[in-house]
Amino acid sequence: MASDPQVLLAVRDLKKSYGTVHAVDGVSFAVRVGTVFTLLGPNGAGKTTTLEILEGIRDADSGEIEMFGARVRRVTAGMKGRMGVLLQEGGFEPYLRVREVLALFASFFDRPRPVAEVLAEVALEDKAGSLVRHLSGGQKQRLALGAALINDPDLVFLDEPTTGLDPQARRNIWAIAERLKGEGKTIVLTTHYMEEAEALSDEVCIMDHGRVIAHGSPRDLTSSLGQETLIEFDAFDLSPEALASLPGEAHGDGTTVTLTTPDLVAALERLLSWSRDRGIPLRNMVVRQPNLEDVFLSLTGRRLRA
Repeated sequence: MASDPQVLLAVRDLKKSYGTVHAVDGVSFAVRVGTVFTLLGPNGAGKTTTLEILEGIRDADSGEIEMFGARVRRVTAGMKGRMGVLLQEGGFEPYLRVREVLALFASFFDRPRPVAEVLAEVALEDKAGSLVRHLSGGQKQRLALGAALINDPDLVFLDEPTTGLDPQARRNIWAIAERLKGEGKTIVLTTHYMEEAEALSDEVCIMDHGRVIAHGSPRDLTSSLGQETLIEFDAFDLSPEALASLPGEAHGDGTTVTLTTPDLVAALERLLSWSRDRGIPLRNMVVRQPNLEDVFLSLTGRRLRA
C-alpha cells in the first residue's frame, strides 16, 4: 500500500478465521483523515472482529495494515496511544464514581486531557460524583466515550455505540460523534443501524459474512439503485397468492411488502385498484426513496436487520 497523507488507516486483504468460520475474509478499505468511516452490516458480519484487529486486541491471520503513515503487521503500543476505543461493553467498576473512572483512564497516558474538560464534552458534568451503577444506559455509554477520548486520540473507534439505547440517548451519541468530526478527528464506526450510518458517515463499507459487498458514500450507494421510488405496506396477512398478484416489482419478507417503481403515480393507481378489487387494506403504507438497507437487500436478498 502506497502511503497517502490523506489516509490515516488502510487495510488490504485482511483475514481472520476461527476454525472453519471466516470471520473476516479478505477485507480491504482506506479511511481518510477527518472523516467518519462506517462498517455497516448485520450481527455476525465481521465488523467487530475487523475493529479488534485494528485496535490491537486480536491478531489477523494475514493481510496488510497501514496506520498513521506506517505499514505494520500488528498494531503497536505507540499506535494504541493515539487511538480512542469505545467497546460494545464498557465493563466499568459499578462502585467507582464517574470522575474516578475518567481519572483512572487518564493515569494510563503521559499527557491526558483534563477530566473536567472530558466530562463537559460528553455532558456528564452533573454526574461526576455519581456511582457508575446509578447511571442510565445512555449515560454509561457517554462515560465509555469519555474514557475513549481522555488521551485526545487522532483515531476513534466506535463499536456499535448506540446498541440498546433509546432514541434520545442514541442522538446524544450522534451529536458527540459529529462534534469529534468537526474537531478533525477520524472516526471508524460499526453499526447495524441503517439510519445511523446514513446520518453520520462520509463513507460506508457494507459487510456480510466477513466480506465487503459494497463501498462508497451513502449517496453513491443509494443512487446505484437508480431513480426508483419505494412503496411499502404491512404484509402480515398477505398470502403467497396475493403477493404474486401484486402489480409491478414486489418483494415480501412476511412483515413488509416493498414495491419498486420508476413511475410513482402509475404504480399507486395500480396498487389502489389491486387493493380495492381484492379487498386487501394497505395498512401503514409509506412512500420513500431508497436507503442503505435497500442496497443491502438488493445485494443479499434479505434485509439488513436480519
